[in-house]
Amino acid sequence: MAELEVGDTRLDVNEDGFLAEPERWNDAVAAALGATLGIAELTARHWKVVRYIRAHYLEFDVPPLVRKLCKQTGLQLKEIFELFPGGPARGACKVAGLPNAKGCV
Repeated sequence: MAELEVGDTRLDVNEDGFLAEPERWNDAVAAALGATLGIAELTARHWKVVRYIRAHYLEFDVPPLVRKLCKQTGLQLKEIFELFPGGPARGACKVAGLPNAKGCV
C-alpha cells in the first residue's frame, strides 16, 4: 500500500490515492490530498465542497448525490470539475478523505 506523508505522519492510501483510514482525515490531510491532484491551495469554495461531502458521508455513510452536492453548495457541476481535477468522486471525495466512491457522487 502506498503512503501519503503529512508533516511527521504517514498515512496509508490505496492504489488510487484514497485514504485507507478515513477517520485519520483532518485539514492538513485534505491539503496534502489536494496537492496530489495539483491543487496548490484549498480555497473557501474547495472547503465548502469538502466540508459538505464529509459531513454527508459521516451522517449517512455514503457521499451525496451530485445533484444534492450542487444544490447544497450553490456550485454548478462545471465549477466542481474546475475546482477538483477528476470531479466530485475522484477529486472532491478524495480530498474529503472518503474511501473510493462507489456510484453516488
